[in-house]
Amino acid sequence: MNNSPFNPERFFKSACLFEAALILVAIVLGWMSGINPFADLHYSESAILYGILGTIPLFLLFLLLEQFTSESVITIRRFLMETLGPALHRHHWADLFVLAAIAGISEEVLFRGVIQPWMESSWGTIAGLIGSNILFGMVHAITPLYFVMATVVGIYLGLALDIGGDRNLLTPVIIHSLYDFLAFLALMRSYRANLVKSQ
Repeated sequence: MNNSPFNPERFFKSACLFEAALILVAIVLGWMSGINPFADLHYSESAILYGILGTIPLFLLFLLLEQFTSESVITIRRFLMETLGPALHRHHWADLFVLAAIAGISEEVLFRGVIQPWMESSWGTIAGLIGSNILFGMVHAITPLYFVMATVVGIYLGLALDIGGDRNLLTPVIIHSLYDFLAFLALMRSYRANLVKSQ
């Protein structure tokens, strides 16, 4: 548990800064492509509701994967525990919420606010959805299985963009942020439990 490749003291701030920087990337790509990254981001009670409800299947899948004992799933679990655990367990749940919110907003503005519509305009709706989320999977590819899982989750988020017939970036932002927050809490809890066992 103590062989983390990251410095736990620096990880939280670095993660927040890195994720926030993705908004700048989105703005630059949006300028290059003529797409406003925030054009489809607007307040809607239905988008909030869809976002909250849309988080449930993803988190249930996360909990289900916790029960799997295949080597590929264990490898992912071990990686997350050894890299995120040492940093996350030092922080209050409110800090984790802030990190999750920054990640959810920045990644959705980049991938669903710019890249997906950019690819849709060039390749069509289906190809744009799949292509943009293969890219989403690639930037999360810590293992081949994680690449596949991240790609599928990205497609889920891309479909959530248009749920209810009204394209609204707020829905995938909420799903992404809430899912990350719940996953962070679960990882922190597991890491703390392991620390207690090892003492």
